[in-house]
Amino acid sequence: MAARKASGLLACGAVVTVIAPEVGDAMAQLAPLAIERRAYAAGDAGGYRLVVTATGIAAVDGAVYADAEAAGVWVNSADDVAHCTFILPSVHRDGPVSIAVSTGGTSPALASWLRLRLAESAGPGLGEMAELLGRARRHLRDTGHSTETVDWGALLNGPLPALVRAGRSEQGRALVEEATGVSLTS
Repeated sequence: MAARKASGLLACGAVVTVIAPEVGDAMAQLAPLAIERRAYAAGDAGGYRLVVTATGIAAVDGAVYADAEAAGVWVNSADDVAHCTFILPSVHRDGPVSIAVSTGGTSPALASWLRLRLAESAGPGLGEMAELLGRARRHLRDTGHSTETVDWGALLNGPLPALVRAGRSEQGRALVEEATGVSLTS
């Protein structure tokens, strides 16, 4: 669980430091990650903007929470909603697209299950489709045209998603060009 949370923070561009006497293989392989192989020391939490504690040892997690609260630092205590000042949702990322699901900490397993189902339902290529639509929107804005003149809903409710999922990007690009009146080649 700790490696998954660290991985998610790294994916968002966070600078992550792990303080733990022992670090599992999944955590040790994450990069870029600073690892301090030692026990938590009183006051450590105050040196960070955001803290996640996931030791599974109530006394340690409680001390981290108390230190973070005293220092005004946001803290997430894995599997202990009462000692969280924020909840981390279950997140699926594909390029610039993020699908986040939260149960408010009541059932991380349900959030993860639902995230997987939503990602499967959306299928592959969400990031590619977002990039394609984003290029069209930028071109319209850059050339002084309104993006409001395009029926984006019709594009997304039409064959575009299926084309991108099937790897037929050129046909998808042609549909976007036709709908927006912009050339996306080059």
